[in-house]
Amino acid sequence: MTTTLQLGLAVGGGLVLAAVVAHSTWTARKNAPKQPDPPPPSSSPVGEEDVARQEPSFEGELPPLPVPERKPGMDALIDGLATVAVEQPVSGDAALAAMPPTRRVGSKPFAIEGLNATSQQWETPVAGQRYTQFQTGVQLANRTGALNEIEFSEFVMKTQAFADAVNGLPEFPEMREEVGRGRELDQFANDHDAQLGFTLRAVHAAWSPGYVQQHAARLGFVPSLIPGRMVLPSATAGMPPVLGLAFDAQAALAEDPDQSALREVSLSLDVPQVDRAEQPFVRMRETAKALAEAMDGSITDDRGYPLPQDALDGIGAELEKLYDTLELRELAAGSALARRLFS
Repeated sequence: MTTTLQLGLAVGGGLVLAAVVAHSTWTARKNAPKQPDPPPPSSSPVGEEDVARQEPSFEGELPPLPVPERKPGMDALIDGLATVAVEQPVSGDAALAAMPPTRRVGSKPFAIEGLNATSQQWETPVAGQRYTQFQTGVQLANRTGALNEIEFSEFVMKTQAFADAVNGLPEFPEMREEVGRGRELDQFANDHDAQLGFTLRAVHAAWSPGYVQQHAARLGFVPSLIPGRMVLPSATAGMPPVLGLAFDAQAALAEDPDQSALREVSLSLDVPQVDRAEQPFVRMRETAKALAEAMDGSITDDRGYPLPQDALDGIGAELEKLYDTLELRELAAGSALARRLFS
């Protein structure tokens, strides 16, 4: 027979166990990463026509990014050029057949253009057109470094092979001069390249990937094809994104992303790639501030040090000087030439 004491102990033990379970549940909820707000309930049944009219949902979809613009033509400012003279017009089909299988020499882009007999414009050869002369080019520098002698030699060989195929006569620039121009251009690019980054750190509770994505989407960001990355598209179709936002790719690819805990995300700006008129640094500051306020985060550099307003003002002033210098060199930020050089 159960005694009164045994019954009291059993009840007491049950109460303690319930308290422990309740505390564990409360602690787990407190420490769980923040989740995105659920979508608002539909006020009426959704039919097929309604589904067709709905905007695509953010979660789980990849909105299309702007269609890339046609690649800009070659320019003596950043390209080493060779001419290919032909005795009679060459069809675009023949020129295309003579193109090399790759459009690179080493780490540098290689291109071939023809002078259209009708429009008198330089363009990448097109089937059905006719061309009265050609030019080939190799980029003198990019973020991998300056054009070297081996790359220049490969440029000569590819140009010669194309010229032979179209019965043309090539004329090449002097290698030492072009390699020297490449080194000078590379030095300028190294001295005037700027890629900025802010880190947004969670002050209290961590964030789930969906939570970050939802808040970023409200500011205009869309998912990129890279897991854990979003971009703020330019207002001009075909231009690079204004800003990038990134977080741990493993969290984005987790089997249950809602349980992934993010303590930080990064905002980035590739200065030479974005037109000055977009005011990208101003938008970067505004975006960081808005996300920090909405998600209970703090803005720091990549080492974790806070970024006060006066420091940000100083960065902005230095960027204005950089923009001026790039424009004086005819390499304005966001221009076709700048995007090629700083890539």
